[in-house]
Amino acid sequence: MHTTDDILRASAAWVWFPRDSDHHEGDLQLVRYPERFGGGVRGSRVNSDADPVTVVDRALERTRAWGESEFRFWTNAADRPDLEEELRRRGAEHVDTVAVFARRVEGADLGVPHGATAEVVTTLEQVREVDAINVPVWQQRPLDEDGLRVEHAEVAAALTAGTQVRVLARLDGRAVSTGGCTIVDGFTRLWGAATLPEARGRGAYRAVLAERLRVSASYGATTALVKGRTATSAPILARAGFTHYGDERGYRLTV
Repeated sequence: MHTTDDILRASAAWVWFPRDSDHHEGDLQLVRYPERFGGGVRGSRVNSDADPVTVVDRALERTRAWGESEFRFWTNAADRPDLEEELRRRGAEHVDTVAVFARRVEGADLGVPHGATAEVVTTLEQVREVDAINVPVWQQRPLDEDGLRVEHAEVAAALTAGTQVRVLARLDGRAVSTGGCTIVDGFTRLWGAATLPEARGRGAYRAVLAERLRVSASYGATTALVKGRTATSAPILARAGFTHYGDERGYRLTV
């Protein structure tokens, strides 16, 4: 198990770069999301000697230069300086909170119920089923046939390299939940968990979680790191033996 400092540093370093995104790293990490994921600019991982006003001004300047009108920022305990107060002063809306959790990869007993199964995604048809879950849950645009083939190629390459795994869960044979994990420096970052609303509360998320931990252990990961929404997955993670290491808050500012 990694130390608390290791876990907090790994949480701060965790940034997602979607396919076809743009990114810029200065006072903070900025990622311009493609239209499929709602567009806009996401900011995180602040490391600057400048004051909060200057850091936010620079981020908004880059957002405008990209032609975007929405800036989102996620706080982190490792931010230097802390931008939360400055964002609130500018009228930023608090839109979400996630709890940072970690635990040993091995030894989890999640009590997956009968009828809930999980599998590693390897085929094009499974990628299609994953997309059918993500589109309504994350309010994304569906992938076209070319996009599905590109996604499948990326999933297969990452699985072969042992760096990233996508999991699909079923209830009585129907695909209803999905999630991924990325192996980095002995951590497995658990991300993208999504369950269809009508299937929630029946063990599908627990099946996805258990399968990701099993596969991560086989790839040598020792600590699982996850950011769970306080209203959905956080209670399940707490019951599964994950320790809470603080919260990260998301803010939205119209530029």
